Amino acid sequence: MTAYKGKFGVDFKQNKKILDEVAIVRSKGLKNEIAGYIATHLKRELEEQKEKESLAPQEEAIVETEEMEEQLVS
Repeated sequence: MTAYKGKFGVDFKQNKKILDEVAIVRSKGLKNEIAGYIATHLKRELEEQKEKESLAPQEEAIVETEEMEEQLVS
């Protein structure tokens, strides 16, 4: 999948069309399952990336606060 990762997205129907271009999947059910898996996988990756981005400023603030507390104690 990594070779074609840029082609796929979170849209199930679009993923089915791209699968027709890059692979031969004779079973309709299997093609649907693969396209659905790819869409779900990419959605999870996007959600995880958003979580990491939203947590980064909070983590920086915690580190800064801890550094300030250490300076006050010293």
